[in-house]
Amino acid sequence: MPLLERARVEVYVPDLAAPVYRNLLLAFEEEFTYAFGGCTIVKGLAGSYLSHAGAKVPDRINLIYTDLPFALSTNFQTAARYTRQLERRGPRRSARGNRISGRMSGLSFSIVLAV
Repeated sequence: MPLLERARVEVYVPDLAAPVYRNLLLAFEEEFTYAFGGCTIVKGLAGSYLSHAGAKVPDRINLIYTDLPFALSTNFQTAARYTRQLERRGPRRSARGNRISGRMSGLSFSIVLAV
C-alpha cells in the first residue's frame, strides 16, 4: 500500500521532568512497536499555547507517531476506535511490561488521527 494512503496516529506528550510523562512516552513506544512494528519519537519540540487569561505560554512537547497498516479512507471507524481506546485507557503496556490501567486521569496528552 502506498505510504500516502496510510493512517497515522500521533501522540503529543508534554516534555516535563515528571517521571510519569517519561513512562507514558515509553509506554506508547512499546504499544506502537509491538502493535504496528515500530514508531518514531521526536523529542523536545517547541510550541506555545494561549492561557485562559490570553497570555502566550511557551510549551515543550514530545511527539510519538506510528503508521497504521491500512488506509484511513477505507478503515476510518477502526482507526477512530483505536485512538478513542488510547485516549481512554492509554497504552496497553507500560515501560516495565505492566498494563497501564485507568482513564489516564491527571495526565495531559493529545492524540491525533491523520493521513
